[in-house]
Formats: sequence, C-alpha cells, structure tokens
Amino acid sequence: MYRFLLSRRWLGFAALVVVVAAVCIRLGMWQFDRLDQRRADNERIEDNLAVAPAPVDVVSSGDAVDPADEWRRVTVTGRYDADHQVILTQQTRDIGPGVDILTPLLTSTGTAVLVDRGWLATDEPSDLPDPPDPPTGDVGVTGWLRVDSDADDWAITPDDGSVRAVASNGIEAALPYDLVPGWIALIDQQPPADTGLDTPEEPDLGQGPHFFYGLQWWFFSALAVGGYIWFAWVEAHPRPRRESAEARQPPVSSGAPGE
Repeated sequence: MYRFLLSRRWLGFAALVVVVAAVCIRLGMWQFDRLDQRRADNERIEDNLAVAPAPVDVVSSGDAVDPADEWRRVTVTGRYDADHQVILTQQTRDIGPGVDILTPLLTSTGTAVLVDRGWLATDEPSDLPDPPDPPTGDVGVTGWLRVDSDADDWAITPDDGSVRAVASNGIEAALPYDLVPGWIALIDQQPPADTGLDTPEEPDLGQGPHFFYGLQWWFFSALAVGGYIWFAWVEAHPRPRRESAEARQPPVSSGAPGE
C-alpha cells in the first residue's frame, strides 16, 4: 500500500521534509541557547548590582571595560565639562522620543569619565535640544559602569555634537584630554542638582521571547513531519470517486406526456 513512498517524487518530498524539520529543530535549539545565555547574563548583572560601589579607576583600569564588570556601581569625583557635552540621539522610551546627555567629568588626574547624566524628552527622535547645564564645582558621582559600544565609527564619532552610540574611544577623539574606557550611567550625584533629566534606565532583566520562539520553531518542525504523514495517508487511502451528477439523475423520456 505504501510502496509509492519509494518513488522518486515521494523520496524527494521526504528529503525536503527532513531538511525543513532539521533546520527548524536547530533554530529552536539556538533560541533555547540564547535563553540560557540571557539567564546567565541576568545572574551576572544581579550579582554586579549587589556589589558595593568601587572607584571607577579600580574597575576600569585597562584598555576596555571587562564585560563581566558591566552594571557594577562605581564612584568618581570631578568637575563636569559642559563645553564638551555630547547628545546621544534617538533614545525612545515608553513616553516618547528623547535623547541622553553625555558629559565628561574631569578628575584630578587630568583624565575624564564620560557620564550619562540622564534622558531628555524631545518632539522628534532626531531633534537636538540644548542640553541643561550640569552642576558646577566638584561633584561626586555614583553610577552603573557600562561597556563601550562596538558600533561603526560613524555612530560613535561626534557629528554636530551628537552620536548614535556611546563609545569612549569615539568621543575621546573630539576632546582635549583622555577618557577612561567605558562610561557611567548616573544613579546619584552629590551635591544633587535638579537638571530636569530623567535618570538612565535600569538594566532589563527579562528573559525575552526566546522560550516561545524556540517552541515555535519546534512546532514548525513537527508540522512538517505531520504534514508528510498526512499526505502519505491520503495518497494511500484515496476516497472513492462519486458518481457523476448525470449518472445519478433519472433518465429523461423523449416522448410527449401521456405517451
């Protein structure tokens, strides 16, 4: 009954189903791997958030911030350089478009730390508002340590005082002094200042859609195999042909009524 499965057409169909099912299974496994990585990252971030604040020059002491140290709380003292502020554009939040204000904080060592002082709402994502002035004098800053973006040079190099991504090595090219690798998302500063900026967003500790995407790909794999089985069953158990409509109709007499 199922010898037709050995025909060239059905063997080709089976090979296609195997390939589709294997690809879907692999994509599902990839999504579950991403879920495991997301959970590991969240655990690392939670551990870093719980660690006591440390001086930024202790945590960020090499050529780049170790990704394992991202979201650690760090402290630094210095004076804001308002003349070299940079605007991070297209930073949309739930309430609408906006920008983040990046201001170098000059330390007593002659180097500076880039500080994201907060978010400012705008009418359009591409707007470049006048950033509010930072507090003057010595300021003690506490914030989350962030790693530099690996975006292309066009995104991290200031253009008309704005960037699309944050990287200390890109912004440093427009400054007359060196920047400490990485940057700080401001949590608190002393003395406090009411600048009208919203604080930087906290890390997203959600698990994302990876679990459901993984199930979705595995469902597609099962659907491919199930479809093959269904088509094979239909081929092996064809429905009997129905009589034609003409055969079912009674014969029509050619004579006149009453004859």
